[in-house]
Amino acid sequence: MPIKAITPDYHGDFKDGVEKFNGNQLVNIHWEKHLMFAWPMCVPLPPGMPFGALIEGVLPGIFGAHPNFKQIDWNAVEWKTSKGPFKPDLAKSLSDNGIGHKTTISFRTPGLNGVNGNAVC
Repeated sequence: MPIKAITPDYHGDFKDGVEKFNGNQLVNIHWEKHLMFAWPMCVPLPPGMPFGALIEGVLPGIFGAHPNFKQIDWNAVEWKTSKGPFKPDLAKSLSDNGIGHKTTISFRTPGLNGVNGNAVC
């Protein structure tokens, strides 16, 4: 929905622009069918971080408390962004994988559908 300013010369500054995060970018991460985490988690990450480091170093800190987390077969995980499904190159950076500021990454873990299979979405 467009916003109309009160005066024609008004311009606002974005408070969450990438330049505000000291070289990091905000990335939203969502584990589908795991209702213990009701919405994507937003984390500041360096654009040069390898995607594999996201899996090994970041995701355990966010989702590791979930009983299904240690059962994830990372080779079977299905990844997507708002642009659709994608297969990340684990050795390449977030940026090289097309992950930019305020991108949402969703992942689905086939066969793991929440605590006791309770996911309904």
